[in-house]
Parts: sequence; C-alpha cells; structure tokens
Amino acid sequence: MTSSPPRPGRDSRVARLPPRERILDAAEELFLREGVRAVGVQAIAERANTTKMALYRHFATKDALIEEWLRIVAAGYATAFDRVEAEHAGDGRAQVLGITRFVAEGLPDIVHRGCPFVNSVAGLNDPGHPARRLIEEHKAGQRRRLTAMCGRAGAHAPDDVSAEITFLLEGAQVSAQNGSVDRAGDRLVAAVTAVLDRATAAPQ
Repeated sequence: MTSSPPRPGRDSRVARLPPRERILDAAEELFLREGVRAVGVQAIAERANTTKMALYRHFATKDALIEEWLRIVAAGYATAFDRVEAEHAGDGRAQVLGITRFVAEGLPDIVHRGCPFVNSVAGLNDPGHPARRLIEEHKAGQRRRLTAMCGRAGAHAPDDVSAEITFLLEGAQVSAQNGSVDRAGDRLVAAVTAVLDRATAAPQ
C-alpha cells in the first residue's frame, strides 16, 4: 500500500533520529495505519528514509521488528503503572483510578490511530508468534498488577474486580476506536469508580 503524506514536522523530527529509531518510528506509523501484516519491509524502509539492507542490519526479520515495536509500547504502559504506584504508594484506589485516567487520556489518540495491541493481534494468527506471546504476557502482567491494586483498595474479591475493570479498560479503547460511545473517557472513569465503590463497600 502507498504511504500517506508525512504528518507536519515529521521529516525534520525523524531526520535527527539514529537509523534504528527512524525504522521503529516508520514501522509504528505504518503498522497502526495499515496493520502489521499489510505493511512490507520495503515500505517501512522508504518511510524511514533508508534501505531494506539497512533495516535488516538492525532487525533480522520483519517479525523481529514487530516484536521490538510492541515491546516498546508495552514498556510505556509498564512505566505508567510504575508512576501511579509511586505517586499513590499504598493507596490502591488512587492507583486504579490513576491507571484509568491514563487510559482515558490516551483515548483521543486511539480514535485516530487505534490500539497497537488490538490492531496487531488481528494480524498475528500464529499462537506461537513471539509478538503475540509478548502481548499475552504484557496483558497478564498488567492484570496481576491491577489485581494487587484492587487488593490494596480493599476489594472483597480483587481478582474478580480486576477482571471487571480490565473489561472496562479494554472495552473503552475498542469503543473509542470504532466511535460507538461518546465521551468514552469520562464514562470509563465513572464506571471504574462505581466498580470500586461497590467492590469495597461494607457488606450489608
């Protein structure tokens, strides 16, 4: 598929990046817009202002490039968890709501670009693909951390509560991407708050 016109300022910004980062930047742009399977190595190389040979010096295969890109995306989410845990040490409720707001604030980007994990899984049909395993491990790790936060918040059944909140977080991203729900961010924060209120209420 042909590349779209560069976004404003991209050429000057990307030109200053080392070759490996230019390739990752180009891959991200094309993977999000066209899907990991639809994009060829040649298109990525051209978008990065480099050659296929140079790309293969940094990434042995296209699959290795997909995996590294998703590893970077996952690290960004892990950093968000680290930040809210540090900012609200010991306060599980504030931690859960901090993560919820982080996701809510990112929804406008998802409207335009889609969720990297949702978009990529659709193109990774092999259950044993390293990038698919990376996504599964990333999601499982997030769920464990969210369960721990729910426990610190005083939820009566932390694992069940984290599952419910995960449904809300994931659903909000998909709804933002397909435009099925307006004010998705505000609704997400309100819904997660309601779940926490119910899960931590004193038994009647």
